[in-house]
Amino acid sequence: MTDIHSHILPGVDDGSQSLEESLEMLFMAAESGVETIVATPHCNIPGEYENYVSPEIDGLFMYLKEEARRRGAPIKLLYGMEIFATEDLPELLEKGRARTLNGTKYFLTEFSFGEDPYFCADVLRRCRDKGFIPVIAHPERYVFVQDDPQTAFEWCVSGCALQVNKGSLLGRFGYRAQRTAELLIDHGLAACVASDAHGSVSRTTHMGEIREHLTENLGHEYARLLLRENPSRILAGKELLGYEPIPFI
Repeated sequence: MTDIHSHILPGVDDGSQSLEESLEMLFMAAESGVETIVATPHCNIPGEYENYVSPEIDGLFMYLKEEARRRGAPIKLLYGMEIFATEDLPELLEKGRARTLNGTKYFLTEFSFGEDPYFCADVLRRCRDKGFIPVIAHPERYVFVQDDPQTAFEWCVSGCALQVNKGSLLGRFGYRAQRTAELLIDHGLAACVASDAHGSVSRTTHMGEIREHLTENLGHEYARLLLRENPSRILAGKELLGYEPIPFI
């Protein structure tokens, strides 16, 4: 499996709080069958977690990667960011202040849970105009998507990719998030499923349960598409597979 969304860098956001916790998260992921995981610290959250590209945060990633290698963690660690969408997001990407997923044209982005969907459409369009491909983190958790899933369909057909959280499908963010996640998958809108891991105790990097859930409910091939094939294609900058978007209206 390939996990493109984890808060595994220690001490930079609301994810891992120490090197030891980060290493525990890496070993946990590997033990559950994850071969590649991407560190995606929160970036560009005003007044909270800025984490723009800098020698300090780049150095922290390299330090974690070296410690993981030294301690024998059997997993590949790559780099990206979960970039909060603000008006200047296209410029942040263009200037290299916010990091894309493994240096590709794909970037992971999130919105305020109660954001205006018209703002979302505008900023996503301007990012695409500059040659970047948005991967929208946990769309099923946004209130405006729960209220009107057609918004997610419009994102998808406009060229965005949608990343669903494993916890949503397992019911850990409430019924509305779970139901919306299921609808996105049923309508062929989900590109991939990721952990969005924040720690070693809750919201972890362990992906075994979601693999079993998806395999049981969707079959082996579709589970592989969501957990390995498309996430790997994102990290290689390749076109995604399996999209057959069905509108809600």
